[in-house]
Amino acid sequence: MPVPDAPVTGAHPSPTGPTPAGTARPSRLDPAVAARLKRDADGLVAAVVRQYDTGEVLMVGWMDDEALHLTLTTGRATYWSRSRQEYWVKGDTSGHHQYVHSVALDCDGDALLVSVDQVGVACHTGERTCFHTELPVTGGVTGAGS
Repeated sequence: MPVPDAPVTGAHPSPTGPTPAGTARPSRLDPAVAARLKRDADGLVAAVVRQYDTGEVLMVGWMDDEALHLTLTTGRATYWSRSRQEYWVKGDTSGHHQYVHSVALDCDGDALLVSVDQVGVACHTGERTCFHTELPVTGGVTGAGS
């Protein structure tokens, strides 16, 4: 089983993570970018991660302002772990790095699209993508133009 990615240490002056009620705590993120974010009750924004050249969806992670700042300024995907309550840089322990090509904010400001060059697998289960379990669809569209 793959080794979980390492937490970021010393990356932020406050190790306590996101604040409640969707408020942003002090961060080095550009204030103009921070003002456009619509955070959840834990101060986080969903980050949908895809392979930059194929568009393959790899995973969903969570970022607060500082994780986004670190992602934008280091070129390495950095997330907030909701279970461990700490920052982590994808690949620091597992070796399955994500090198950031671009980050886009959606029209509502409540989600990010992070385009990366994924080295190795993205999922902690050892799969290339976290979206490897197909569910049966028994209704809906059956063909183009339907």
